[in-house]
Amino acid sequence: MHPILASIAIAGPETILTLGSLAALMLGSFTPQHRALTVTSLFAVAILAVAGFSLLDAPAGRSIAFDGLYVADDFSAFLKVIILAAAAASVLLALPWLGERGPDGISFGRFEYPVLLLLAALGMAMMVSANDLLSLYVGLELAALPSYVLAAFARNDARSSEAGLKYFVLGALASGMLLYGVTLVYGFAGSTQLDVIAGLVQGQAERSIGLLFGIVFLLAGLAFKVSAVPFHMWTPDVYEGAPTPVAAFFSAAPKAAALGLMARVLVVAFPGAVAADWQQIIMVIAIASMVLGAVAAVAQTNVKRLLAYSSIANIGFALVGLAPASPAGISALLFYISVYVAMTLGSFLVVLQLRRPDGSPVEAMADLAGLSKSQPRLALALAIFMFSLAGIPPLLGFWPKFAVFQAAIASGLLGLAIIGFVASVIAAFYYLRLIKIMYFDEPALALASSGSPVNGAMIAACAIFCSPIGMLAMSPLAVATARAAAALFPA
Repeated sequence: MHPILASIAIAGPETILTLGSLAALMLGSFTPQHRALTVTSLFAVAILAVAGFSLLDAPAGRSIAFDGLYVADDFSAFLKVIILAAAAASVLLALPWLGERGPDGISFGRFEYPVLLLLAALGMAMMVSANDLLSLYVGLELAALPSYVLAAFARNDARSSEAGLKYFVLGALASGMLLYGVTLVYGFAGSTQLDVIAGLVQGQAERSIGLLFGIVFLLAGLAFKVSAVPFHMWTPDVYEGAPTPVAAFFSAAPKAAALGLMARVLVVAFPGAVAADWQQIIMVIAIASMVLGAVAAVAQTNVKRLLAYSSIANIGFALVGLAPASPAGISALLFYISVYVAMTLGSFLVVLQLRRPDGSPVEAMADLAGLSKSQPRLALALAIFMFSLAGIPPLLGFWPKFAVFQAAIASGLLGLAIIGFVASVIAAFYYLRLIKIMYFDEPALALASSGSPVNGAMIAACAIFCSPIGMLAMSPLAVATARAAAALFPA
């Protein structure tokens, strides 16, 4: 087989997403307006499903494509399943919202929404399979550009336009820092291919200060993508201003892709003695994210801003698994990502499902007062997600935190694990406060449900997964994450 055709076959999910996004764009353009949104959305979900199932037929082991720019292995396959599932859920959960009209009477519904999600998912899939700093950058930008448009998707809403502009400006700054880091690494290491960089770096007699600066700039750009402190400033404003379905998408798939990308770059390209340098940076970022996310969320009154700071704290907990740079730590990181995506998507789904008496969306925490009386099933689901995010046993959210702390302690990072435990206790306050508002405060409004059966089914599925029943999935997840983590540590 011709090398190009062989590479295209190896990159099967990305090939499907590329052709599918172009087909979805054409389908939406030539389908009557009243049917374009639904038809294109269902078509997009079908494409994501086909791309996901194509991963099952991928050959085992490690396959290199496009002259070393792309790698397909168990690590990338595991993350792609999570990314594509989160993207498909984001398309479906947005359908009721896309059928609504804004305060100006203009409908939110436009077929570009699923097309942009497909393109973003394509970029994220490329990110986790990047085996070169250049393909890394291309994949990251391909994921970022549709995200800027999605943040400002409600273009007649001033808050949404502001969120899109902030995201774009700060994202451009972070991309510039990352690209500068790429040039420094290339200049001082002599290559942009990750495994080649590893060999060149280990062969150097002494550490290069220029290479260290390159790693710092690389981490700065990647830390922005995962909204880790001190590059988190965009997260609360974008989550609050962007439409709720878009905020739900931002909280799930991009986080999984960026954490996976960060793990691959650091573990594969900078192993051995160099790892001690970036481990210190990761530990500082993890501690700052856990502490700020836990403390800053206490003062929030907006549910979406609360979930934004919660995501910052959770990124800090996930980075605790990356800091040891060990197979157990990466396995714990992947386990954390899997459970976190379900918890955060479920939380946003409940917020999206609720409506005030006038039909406007619910955003203030005070609006949730007495929710257990007006919408007991949604209150129960949100309580499960909050308890799980707080890491309270026996809910499933406890075990990923236990896994990352255990990996840190096994690597001698006891102090990091203790700080994480303290931050987790602080963060439990605002999760429990939300539950107290729902179950013990007097009802403020008679909240209604949007009545979407698809969203209701997804809420139920996420709640069951995060409940003690979800522990049945722990053994298969442990096997899958261990196998995926082992792909970054070849014998």
